[in-house]
Amino acid sequence: MLNVICLMGRLVADPELRHTPNGIATCTFRIAVDRNFARQGEERKTDFIDIVAWRQSAEFVCRYFHKGSLIAVNGSLQTRNYEDRNGNKRTAYEVVADNVHFADSKGSSGGNAGGYAGGYSAPAPAAAPASRPAAEQPVSYASGTADDFAVIDDNEDLPF
Repeated sequence: MLNVICLMGRLVADPELRHTPNGIATCTFRIAVDRNFARQGEERKTDFIDIVAWRQSAEFVCRYFHKGSLIAVNGSLQTRNYEDRNGNKRTAYEVVADNVHFADSKGSSGGNAGGYAGGYSAPAPAAAPASRPAAEQPVSYASGTADDFAVIDDNEDLPF
């Protein structure tokens, strides 16, 4: 069987972090996801989808995401049955998140509080300390030019 959900949307409220009696972190949040199709002359409709994350993913979401943040979620759909306060039987549908990623770019207006670029699921490593010797400094290719490359003579046979 296959049960895979992949969504990208904006949080409609700040995520809520709770802990089970055993101390396991859980986070619930809702995202707004636009539908792909809109009838001619009508506005595109939006679905509001409940998401639940557990353990480190829950703490990650609550720490770095807030209302309006664009989030990408990969998980599975689960249902659960319950009785409401009036005794009516209800069914809840929610996505259980396996992976959560930033989807905003660093400079976008709806950016996340952590300020990390899209596609990352963990904070970026700290910058290299300034006290490193010049020989150990990481090489940056961003400042290179076309003159930095040597011309290869393609008249010779390849060495392999």
